[in-house]
Amino acid sequence: MRKKFALLSLSLGIATVIPFLSVVAQVPSLPTPGNPQITPPLPPELPPAPQPELTPPLKLMELGLDCKPAHGCLGWDEQLFWHRGKKGDRTALLQSIDHSLRYLNTPTAANRYQNYPVQGITLERVRKSLQRFRQLVVASKTPAELQSKVRKEFAFYKSVGNDGQGTVKFTAYYEPVYSASRTRTAQYKYPVYRLPADLDKWPKPHPKRVDLEGADGLLGNKSQLRGLEMLWFRDRLDAYMIHIQGSAQIKLTNGKSTSIGYAGATDYPWTSIGRALIKDGKLDPQNATMPAMIAHFKKNPRDLDIYLPLWERFIFFKESSGRPATGSIGVPVTAERSIATDKSLMPPGALALIYNSFPYPKPGGGLERRAVSRFVLDQDTGSAIKGPGRVDYFMGTGKLAGDRAGVTGGNGQLYYLLLKE
Repeated sequence: MRKKFALLSLSLGIATVIPFLSVVAQVPSLPTPGNPQITPPLPPELPPAPQPELTPPLKLMELGLDCKPAHGCLGWDEQLFWHRGKKGDRTALLQSIDHSLRYLNTPTAANRYQNYPVQGITLERVRKSLQRFRQLVVASKTPAELQSKVRKEFAFYKSVGNDGQGTVKFTAYYEPVYSASRTRTAQYKYPVYRLPADLDKWPKPHPKRVDLEGADGLLGNKSQLRGLEMLWFRDRLDAYMIHIQGSAQIKLTNGKSTSIGYAGATDYPWTSIGRALIKDGKLDPQNATMPAMIAHFKKNPRDLDIYLPLWERFIFFKESSGRPATGSIGVPVTAERSIATDKSLMPPGALALIYNSFPYPKPGGGLERRAVSRFVLDQDTGSAIKGPGRVDYFMGTGKLAGDRAGVTGGNGQLYYLLLKE
């Protein structure tokens, strides 16, 4: 989405999605797939302290062609070829590839790749790699066939991670669906705002969040944003979560629907509210998920006025009339096929392969974690996504996506795939 903000990770270094409390206790430990010598087990959780930036951010890896068993090796993406009555998401991946190809044909992309810091990664090579990968996705009949062809034809560039050893911290984000009103009422009283036409002329430092909406979110007519209200929400956390996620689908009280997306923001960095709650002894660091944080605020609503203003950055929106969430490179993001990374380091629009554990629905309800390889496109960014050791994974739209995104975390690996030269 022009998503500037990611999820509240399990370490609460960044923010997250709307909560669904029932899933937290139902996530078992992660199984280790395959051959650990080829696809190493996920490393243990690292502390959330910022790591020094490492350059170059990607390192070319040598991968053999005889990895066994195939399902335990990088590039095994069974989600494209679901069986036992499940439909794969090959069409969604092809659409995501096409979105990236469209971006790579723009002047913006040409400018971004002019001085890309990793030798050998060029706009033309990224484009040709996507075109060839698309052909392989269309032609392949099984995960093994696609995996084999990709490992034979593509070079794997591994992110150096946040420790220089390839450890990448994962979180997830999603597009929420909320009810809202176009007019203020006694029930719908928490607004989100349009972009001020003169924001670029505002003197710095900009007004803080508390200056623009008040500690309780109800500054209203006393705010300098008076007249820029777009929509009103009945729950303050709904409006706040849209600031975090950067977009939302909206069900209006008049029965119609629309959507809103990121338009701009004041010039302040990300601040972790979850970390502040932990510091004050109000959140258990061993259960520091977004659902736990939301549960705290539901039980202690007065704390909203104390902690929400700690994030001083304020987000402005534009109406997108039902269009899908859009990434920072200006193309739609695709559920489970788009990622957000630090675009000052990573190649925009490029084909990537991630390896991490993610929560999936299990029979009978709840979620369970599985370690997986997934082919994805790098199409988004976020103000909390900094350095080569961060990936934010787009889960999709709606409740289930929110359930899963709210408890996604852990450390994995990130690779960029380019045709061998």
